Amino acid sequence: MFKASDIMHAGAKCIGQDQTLMEAAKMMADMNVGALPICGNDQLLKGIVTDRDIVTKCIAKGKDPSMMKAMDLGGHLHCVRADDDMDTVLKKMEEHQIRRMPVIDSEKKLVGMISEADLAMGHREGSRVTDQQILEFMDSVYMMR
Repeated sequence: MFKASDIMHAGAKCIGQDQTLMEAAKMMADMNVGALPICGNDQLLKGIVTDRDIVTKCIAKGKDPSMMKAMDLGGHLHCVRADDDMDTVLKKMEEHQIRRMPVIDSEKKLVGMISEADLAMGHREGSRVTDQQILEFMDSVYMMR
């Protein structure tokens, strides 16, 4: 059975909890990603911030992204462990309608991220994500909104 660690992008970069949303936006642009995990000074995962969060919860509300901290948008965190099986990963992503899932190790440190693209690639490779799993994920995340 395949695990989260088999499909994740390893080595995900964190934005520090005290770094600004401007810094987060620059990191996202430089890395060509739409989300960044937020890590604390203890190197533990604290949250996640997306490009959409920056636009809708900061800029659209007239706030200054150079003053607002990443953790201000951290919100409730959902993540999976590297040794969780794909059914567990997909269930959490479907249940919470999450398109990007942080992956942590047994010490709660970030070790990677799983995105929709990773799921599609796992499906394309033919062994990591089944047709049924991908259909259920798509129905849950896209059809129920």
